Amino acid sequence: MDKYDVKKAHKALYAPSAKGFSAVTVPPLQYIAVDGHGDPNTAPAYAAAIEALFSVAYTLKFEGKGSLGKDFVVGPLEALWSADDMASFVSRDKGAWEWTAMINQPEWISQDMVAAAIAKAAAKKPNPALELLRLITLDEGDCIQILHVGSYDDEAPTLELLHDTYMPENSLTFNGRHHEIYLSDARRTEPSKLKTVLRQPVRAN
Repeated sequence: MDKYDVKKAHKALYAPSAKGFSAVTVPPLQYIAVDGHGDPNTAPAYAAAIEALFSVAYTLKFEGKGSLGKDFVVGPLEALWSADDMASFVSRDKGAWEWTAMINQPEWISQDMVAAAIAKAAAKKPNPALELLRLITLDEGDCIQILHVGSYDDEAPTLELLHDTYMPENSLTFNGRHHEIYLSDARRTEPSKLKTVLRQPVRAN
């Protein structure tokens, strides 16, 4: 049985260089997602969202393998970030951030399968975030991205360079929410070695 692995199926999107910004075109991709607000380090809703996403993702994996004969590797945690003032990402004013935590899903995962997986996960362990979890399709199109190696709080200089130098010099402006892909498990990885894809959808200015 072949396993769908989003990191292999879309290698250019999940393995950018850390040496400089690169342009990519991202096709429509499917995710299970939970929305929330506030500092991810302290907001209980963020921890609950992550727990709900992985619980449902693994339920979908095993259900799909059994009922459809199709298997997939559970993808990394990803998140979309936004704020009324984009400068809050550079200043790291995390309390002002809106987020959507998410995990990629293969195209054969349906709304009905997600609803069934949510019910099954809730029966095992209640979690308020399960009620917010939904299946979405994200169509980002043209994006600029880079691999950040290091602490999440050390992203600010790279984002400042992207927002204030690279994008203006290339006549680009924002065309969607800031997107991060967490390739490392923060619970088991030294902050200095964390690998995170930083992605920004863009359009011509």
